Amino acid sequence: MFGLGPQELIIILVLVLIIFGAGKLPQVGGALGKGMRNFKKGMSDSDEESEEENQRIEDKEKED
Repeated sequence: MFGLGPQELIIILVLVLIIFGAGKLPQVGGALGKGMRNFKKGMSDSDEESEEENQRIEDKEKED
């Protein structure tokens, strides 16, 4: 995972806890999770559109 070891992850988590505090941590985690889901959904939608476009191009070449 991005070349980060367990020690680096612990340091990052401690810094996030210090910066945002324990009360805001669930909100930050939720927002991060939603952002990642939206990003993955956008990437998969983009892949589907690319496949559809490639299929249309192939169909057009077969007609010619």
